[in-house]
Amino acid sequence: MAKAIKLADKVILDLQRDISLGKYKVGDLIPPEPVLMEQFGVGRSTIREAIKTLANAGILKVQQGAGTFVCAPDDSGETLNQRLRRAAQQEVNQVRSLLEVEIARLAAAHRDEEDLQLINTALDARWEALHTGSYEACADADIRFHQAIAQASHNSVLADLYQTFTSAIRESFENREQPHVQQFLQTHELHVRLLQAIREQQVEQAAETVRAILKNNF
Repeated sequence: MAKAIKLADKVILDLQRDISLGKYKVGDLIPPEPVLMEQFGVGRSTIREAIKTLANAGILKVQQGAGTFVCAPDDSGETLNQRLRRAAQQEVNQVRSLLEVEIARLAAAHRDEEDLQLINTALDARWEALHTGSYEACADADIRFHQAIAQASHNSVLADLYQTFTSAIRESFENREQPHVQQFLQTHELHVRLLQAIREQQVEQAAETVRAILKNNF
């Protein structure tokens, strides 16, 4: 199951990149399933999962009998923060997973010594926050740790997106039932492993560790 999810995530990111770069413009019909299956080297179910996710995000529109088209951007003037506030939590979690997994991969591949120092400092601060007993302090420290990893990806667009997305992450922390510092403590060892994977440039191990962290958060 983990493999299928990973493959769908890659197809989603690649299609989004193609749309952003203008390979597929607004109103264009994207290739049919058999072509996409051959292009990405994946099965039909993976392509359908990716198309469904992009359609739910309003990026693609599936018209029965006609095909799948690229949608026009929403020109309502709604900001991303406003869109996140009205989005279903499940949708927010799906996007967060896509962002953080890809960020972890890129950070493991491209980090430098300065990045590692910043991530390590943020990890130490997260550990210190755990001992304050303050849930808010733990939430702040946790977010700063993942922001440091986003910066280490050396992809300014992803880093900016993650920065915007932190408002939704913070809100999800605030809306938890019976919030407790223990929720951050139980994933601290995974955060230590994540830093280790990034330091050793173990790209897939970093991605899998992020998935384990998010599994505990969701």
